[in-house]
Amino acid sequence: MYEYISGKLASLTAATAVVDCGGVGYLLEITLNTYSAIQDKQEVKLWVHEVIREDAHILCGFFTQKEREMFRLLLGVNGVGAATARMMLSSLSVEELTNAIATKDVKLVQRVKGIGAKTAQRIVLELQDKVGAVSTDASIAASPLVSHNKEEALSALVMLGFPKAAADKVLQSLDNNLNVEGLIKEALKKL
Repeated sequence: MYEYISGKLASLTAATAVVDCGGVGYLLEITLNTYSAIQDKQEVKLWVHEVIREDAHILCGFFTQKEREMFRLLLGVNGVGAATARMMLSSLSVEELTNAIATKDVKLVQRVKGIGAKTAQRIVLELQDKVGAVSTDASIAASPLVSHNKEEALSALVMLGFPKAAADKVLQSLDNNLNVEGLIKEALKKL
């Protein structure tokens, strides 16, 4: 399993990126949002999700962990494959998609090419609880460090065996000024 690939950006199109890492070129399928974020860079770090099919092993690359997490959530919806999930994340930003799901905006989800009414409803229904825990607090959203600290703490708590929803709820109630270690310690007291 790959976590991320970093290296020299050897080739880039709107749909793919080739990252030279230690003399090996990794072909990654990317979203338009990722393309926009890396098009002016020479060195990149892309978060990876590997899709294994009968006929191929495909690496999908994302500029942020949040985009990869949304991709994985979309893959968990019945009827949504890797190509559809990439199309959704190319058409909408993670924040737009999260807000659309949280506010049950089926019409916005349905505007994505290839998404019909039933699929859009299924996406909203199945992911509403999973993205509902995402904070819409502007101060948290404006600070990537706070968001990153809470993501790291959440990941650690899940690895320790705590349910993701419960750990996320506790973390959202904690002080935003705490570092990762402080967040974990405080969350452990409340879990």
